[in-house]
Amino acid sequence: MSDVNDLVARYIATWNEIDPAARRAAIDEIWAEDGAYTDPIAVAEGRAEIDATIAAVQGQFPGLTFTLAGPVDAHHDIARFCWELGPAGHEALVVGFDVAVLTADGRIGKVYGFLDKVPTGI
Repeated sequence: MSDVNDLVARYIATWNEIDPAARRAAIDEIWAEDGAYTDPIAVAEGRAEIDATIAAVQGQFPGLTFTLAGPVDAHHDIARFCWELGPAGHEALVVGFDVAVLTADGRIGKVYGFLDKVPTGI
């Protein structure tokens, strides 16, 4: 389970990484080459599209930070976890949870994201 906790922490960190080269290197480390991310607003297939999606979210919410909002729940090759996006030390503007499906080699194969709280206009 500690490996899954570490992987999820690294996943959250990629959403906060603003240096494009460092973000892409982190994505390449933790995501399967054919990884896919899906939420109600975005679908990204492959590492390049995942990177572009994260960059777009950072552009939409500059200066805000993703944080893990509770423990990671995992079994077999599946993990679920809640997260928040907001200014440090203040109430989150966006709240959601993700379900990650891991590959046999311990990378992220798929993430299904759900949004519980979203500002109007998104």
